[in-house]
Amino acid sequence: MVDHTHIGYAEVLPDEKGATAAGFLTRAEAYFADPGIGRIEPVITDNVLAYRRSATFGQAVADLGAVQRFIKPHCPWTNGKAERFNRTLQTEWAYRQVCTSSNHRQAALALWLQHYNTERIHSGIGTTAVNRVSPT
Repeated sequence: MVDHTHIGYAEVLPDEKGATAAGFLTRAEAYFADPGIGRIEPVITDNVLAYRRSATFGQAVADLGAVQRFIKPHCPWTNGKAERFNRTLQTEWAYRQVCTSSNHRQAALALWLQHYNTERIHSGIGTTAVNRVSPT
């Protein structure tokens, strides 16, 4: 999730390995670039091994020109915006409807992200997420 705009991005992935996380980060950068977010500065994560010890993930962060930061162990509230996005994902996408297959669930995620970013009014910013992107 991009902090200032609240634009969200998510994927359904098969595992929590460093290479998978690195691929996700690279695709997220491309996704954020589309509405005009040109640069990811810090990449803030929890302390999962895929983020902390993976050379592949570390290289993906470096390739972005970003700095990797870790939250304090056992303190998820220090990454509150991401945790809140995860909760919103659960209530508005994952548990709101019955999906009959993985493909159905992934298609529903794409539709929900479109709604979340372009139609849903975010109470914290008073507008849609995409409307908060400033031209740079």
